[in-house]
Amino acid sequence: MMRNLIFFLSALSFFYLPGFDVDAKKTTDTFVNGQKLTAATISRLEKTHRIKIKPGRYWYDKKSGAWGVEGHGAAGVVPAGQNLGGSLKPNASKGNTGVFINGRELATSDVAGLQQYGIPVLRGRYWVDDKGDGGLEGQPRSFNLYALAQAAAQASGKGPWRRSLSAGGGNMHVGGDGSGFVYYIDSQGNSASSGP
Repeated sequence: MMRNLIFFLSALSFFYLPGFDVDAKKTTDTFVNGQKLTAATISRLEKTHRIKIKPGRYWYDKKSGAWGVEGHGAAGVVPAGQNLGGSLKPNASKGNTGVFINGRELATSDVAGLQQYGIPVLRGRYWVDDKGDGGLEGQPRSFNLYALAQAAAQASGKGPWRRSLSAGGGNMHVGGDGSGFVYYIDSQGNSASSGP
């Protein structure tokens, strides 16, 4: 399960997944966050990452490294901090979940992907960096996505469990019943749960 999470949240071939349709809006150019990439930028990326960038319209989160096709959820994560495209737009994924990470409203598939790995998801506005650390916008770190998923994976099938992790000047708590129900309480007392 953790291996699948790492696949979901870690580096994939830059802007290309076999069978992933990026041609919803046919184009011969490559756009990132609404800005056309130059031939020189594409060439540099292809040489650096040893991949072929497929023409299409993409979004890219410079803080976390998450990327996807415009109008869709995350397709993967690449190195954060790259100077690509314009600003990330709230509607880049056409999300309607009320969950925002680094300004982008998550698509239903993003929320479902996080929940699949035992990560409770609350509506709200969050920041997440390339290490999986995150918190409420403007607040200190209060969770780590990798730690939450790992705690849930370790506890699955072992009966009731609880883990406390130090974060953001306080503790966050993750627990569950061992049968798929998982809860999360952050250092400010906000809580979420998922599962049966």
